[in-house]
Formats: sequence, C-alpha cells, structure tokens
Amino acid sequence: MTETLADRYPEASPYIQQAVDEHGEDWVLEHYYEQLYPLGQVMAMPEKDELPFYDADEHDTLTEEERVEMYRAWAQYRENLRTGTKPDE
Repeated sequence: MTETLADRYPEASPYIQQAVDEHGEDWVLEHYYEQLYPLGQVMAMPEKDELPFYDADEHDTLTEEERVEMYRAWAQYRENLRTGTKPDE
C-alpha cells in the first residue's frame, strides 16, 4: 500500500490542498517556502520535493542552508521595518 501525503502529514495536507484549490499547483510550488512551509513551526510539513505534483525536472527547491538564509533575511527585513532603520545603520 502506498502512503499518501495526507497519511504522512495529516495536519498539513488540508492547508496544502486548500492552497492548490485556491491558487493551483504551480502557485503552491512557486510560493511554498514563503506561504506554506513556515507552518512547520506548529506542525509537521513536507519538504517541497515531497509534494505529489513536484517535478524535479521542472521545479527547483532550496537547500536547508538557503532556506535558513532566506528566513534570516526576512527577519532582518521585518526588524528594519519595525525600527525604521536601513540595513547598514
């Protein structure tokens, strides 16, 4: 028997399916790290390449290091907005 995404990630799969229903698979793949993957703070989330509609020949994914760097940059950006400072101040 093949295990489905819903079997492996029962909490996350409804959010992923809702995003697919509302925006389509291409949008989900393009915005996965920004819109869905951060839910991993509160529930188990699949890696982008685990999504059933992910195709390695068509789509790319970030390494763990690239994701960490992206989230750090976003955190710094939000902090700059909150404090009204520029990056080099």
